[in-house]
Amino acid sequence: MKKILVTGFDPFGGEKINPALEIIKLLPSSIEGNEIKVLEIPTVWRESIRVIEEEIKRFNPDFILSIGQAGGRTDISIERVAINIDDFRIKDNAGNQPVDEKIFEDGENAYFSTLPIKAIQKKIKDNKIPASISNSAGTFVCNHVFYGLRYLTEMKYKNIKAGFIHIPYLPEQVIDKDNSIGSMSLETILKGIELAIKAIFENEIDIKAIGGEIC
Repeated sequence: MKKILVTGFDPFGGEKINPALEIIKLLPSSIEGNEIKVLEIPTVWRESIRVIEEEIKRFNPDFILSIGQAGGRTDISIERVAINIDDFRIKDNAGNQPVDEKIFEDGENAYFSTLPIKAIQKKIKDNKIPASISNSAGTFVCNHVFYGLRYLTEMKYKNIKAGFIHIPYLPEQVIDKDNSIGSMSLETILKGIELAIKAIFENEIDIKAIGGEIC
């Protein structure tokens, strides 16, 4: 039996809900005999990483998948890389707004996901749900957490594989926004994340598949 920790942020940026948090509330406690533990994390600089590390110590997972809202995206975006920079366009939920600051001074410039990102994408798309490989997790708390996870798993918890997925707005979040902004139903996102978790458990080594971008 393997164990995965799945995290989701609380609402931020004036939103009343965060689809990442709504999704983790609905995840089952196990998939195909493997254990799933969920954790709500604050959209707060530094505190988000601290909360995750405390749960790592308690739960000792084999994998960590963090999920975040990416307003404007139209599919489930599996992140490839986290960069060592905080450059917050808006304040976090505690009023922090670091600009051009390293997340960890002794960390690498970037860390790649250690989850099977191509296998995850294929699993989701094979089930008729839009999914892509993303090469930028932004510079807000999502990237902050993604980088923090990979820093921790490089420096202290080397047996854990970790990565990040961005999901679109829910339909109710875009009613009062520009009607060109994408969204996805809660049911579809939930199915996509469950498929992602299955792919993580099923693929010790990632598959080779086209998922790059021209520019």
